[in-house]
Parts: sequence; structure tokens; C-alpha cells
Amino acid sequence: MSQPTVVVTGLGTTNPLGGDIPTTWDRILAGDSGVHTLENDWAEQYGIPVTFAGTIATSPETVLSRQETRRLDPSAQYAVVAAAEAWADAGSPEVDGERLGAVVGSGIGGVWTILDAWDVVREKGARRVMPLTVPMLMANSPSANISVRYGAKAGAHAPISACASGAEAIGYGVEMIRSGRADVVIAGGTEAAIHPLTLSAFAKMQALSTRNDDPASASRPYDVDRDGFVMGEGAGVVVLESAEHAAARGARVHAVVAGIGMTADAYDVAPPDPSGAGQETAMRIALKDADLAAGDVVHVNAHATSTPLGDGIEAAAISRVVGPDTAVSATKSMTGHLLGGAGALETVLTILAVRERTAPPTINVDNPEEGLEIDLVREAPRALPDRQIAAINNAFGFGGHNVAVLVTSA
Repeated sequence: MSQPTVVVTGLGTTNPLGGDIPTTWDRILAGDSGVHTLENDWAEQYGIPVTFAGTIATSPETVLSRQETRRLDPSAQYAVVAAAEAWADAGSPEVDGERLGAVVGSGIGGVWTILDAWDVVREKGARRVMPLTVPMLMANSPSANISVRYGAKAGAHAPISACASGAEAIGYGVEMIRSGRADVVIAGGTEAAIHPLTLSAFAKMQALSTRNDDPASASRPYDVDRDGFVMGEGAGVVVLESAEHAAARGARVHAVVAGIGMTADAYDVAPPDPSGAGQETAMRIALKDADLAAGDVVHVNAHATSTPLGDGIEAAAISRVVGPDTAVSATKSMTGHLLGGAGALETVLTILAVRERTAPPTINVDNPEEGLEIDLVREAPRALPDRQIAAINNAFGFGGHNVAVLVTSA
């Protein structure tokens, strides 16, 4: 018996470029940057060498009530906002709760809640800690809150795979539908980790760009002058649905999630395997899962964080799998790196690229690294073929997690 085809019927996001899909896509195509100098004194107060990041463009309070924001860590707030847009975009489908699932990943979880609560304990004592602290700080809080909000009883899951979490969540949602556990799944990733601790820790690893004088150009994937990634925050959420269920209710379909590939480097807890073998294998598994050939792929949204080591490894892996002539975009150049939300937001952007037949630009690449062997889309969008097409989104994370999500036009 063949497994169900999984389609995307809803899209939602909040991120450094916009608080919804239309705004985000318009700014992506315009090549705008959502990165800016932070309006705080963290650098002076704590000695943090990085003074900029990509904070969300729209406050969650434009969607959520004050009571809701008080009861949710920012990571859950972003996820709930993105899910609300995705659910409405899908037409608020009527589905039995027993056939509805939720899968939302986060790389770090409720870092603001846990650290704020510790400050309260130290300064005011245990009796002043908020009663909802544990439900707020849990890494599964975004998934749990979405499950409660929409009555998703088929399962509420929270993959924790560092920067691959959001893409892995979408992959898990696909598997829930393919296995028959659910007809509809709300899936994605979220992160709200722009905090003095995380900025200090990533800076100590020498993983962050220190281009404080020009934040908007700091994220420069594949440029010879790249010096690290740029922190971002936000969420991306999709509504996944079996094609049969979507057709029965006359739903609009954005794209098909045709293939999922997941591997682990088993090399190191931080840097990727220099051979790129795990990344390559993930893409090949996604192709096989979709029953497609490498030549069917016309676009790749690369993980491309703007780190000196990682970008070249991925470029070589992409070239080995789909060849040097496939259009490659690196959208973190505009959004910064959303960590656990990155793979979900970039899957959303890959779906839009397929639907609109347009590959987003990569900005800030003034001096491309030599010998990349990929066709990097720079500065301006590029038209994709006006036919049935396929695209891959890559998401990789500390710990050696590799996820490739392959989508095709509807």
C-alpha cells in the first residue's frame, strides 16, 4: 500500500524581516536585512563583543493578549503567532483532534524564562518565583501550547536538534501523516535566544560575526570576508496535510513535501564533519524518498550560516549531489540565524520559492569564495523554471544533525 502524499496548506512566520508571510517574502525578494544594532547596554555592562542581532520585526502583542504573553516564554510566543497565521492560511481546517498533531522544535528553549527565574530566586527568594515557570521554560512548551490551542491529540512533539530542530520537526510531521497517525499536523520551529548569556557563549566560541560597525552586512555566506554567523530569532510554521484530506475539503495547496533526509555526522558536538558526508547523504536520502533524480532539483536553500568553516563544506556537498548549476540561495544573509527556528523558516521560504518560481537572493556577497562549485543567487531574485520543480532546504546543527527537506510544486 502506498503511503499518503503530504502537502502544505498553511504557512506562517514571525522573524526579523516581518511578522507575517507576505511582508517577509516581499522583504526577502527586495534583499533587505533584518539585522541591526541592539538597543541595550549589554556590551558595556557585560563586556559582550557583539552588539547586533536580528530581532523580530513585529511584537507578539499585536497578535497575542497581554495575559497570553505573560504566560508564554518568547520562544512559545513566536511559535503561537506563526501557527495562528499558518492555521488561518490553511482555512482553519475542521479536523478531529485525534487526527491532528503538533510538532514544534526549538534548539535552546525558554532561556529567557529560566534565567529570569534564577535572577528572581537570587534577588528575592524562592517564594517570588512565578508558578508557571516550569511550563514556560520547557523546550516542549511551544508544541504543547499549540496542541492545547488547536486541540491536537494525535501527538505533541518537540525535536531538539540544535539548528536543525525546525526542519526535523517538519520531517517528523510528515512521518506522522505517512504512518497514518494524523491527517493534519502543525509543524515548525522557534527560537528566542538573543540574550546576554547566549551571545556571550557563542562569541566565546568565536562563532559570531563581530562586524559591529555594519550589522546589516555582517551575515555574508560564501564571502571571503565572512567572520561568523549573526543571531536571529523568530519562528516558522507550516500546516501539513494528507493530499486526500486536503482535496476532500477543497484546500489550497502551496507545495508537496516529497522527501525527507536525516543523518548524523557522529564526528563532533560542534564543528561539522569536514568531509560533508552526512550532509550529502541527507540530501541523497531526501531525493530517494521523493523518488526524484538530482536533475529534478532546481533550487537549494542552503544552511549557509556565514561561518568560515561550514559554508564551504556544505557548498561542496550540494555540488556533489545536484551539480554546480543548481540555483543556491542563502537567506540567513537577510534574517540572521534563527537557530532552532531556522530550518522551519527556511523550509517556508523554500516552499514559497517553488510556489512562486523564484529563488531568493543572497546579499552581502561582495567577494565570493573561489572554488565553491555552486551557482549562488546573488543580490537579486532569479526566476525558476515554469514547470513542475523540486527544491531542497538544508538544516544542520551542533551535534552533527543533518536534515534535508525536499519540496515539489503542487
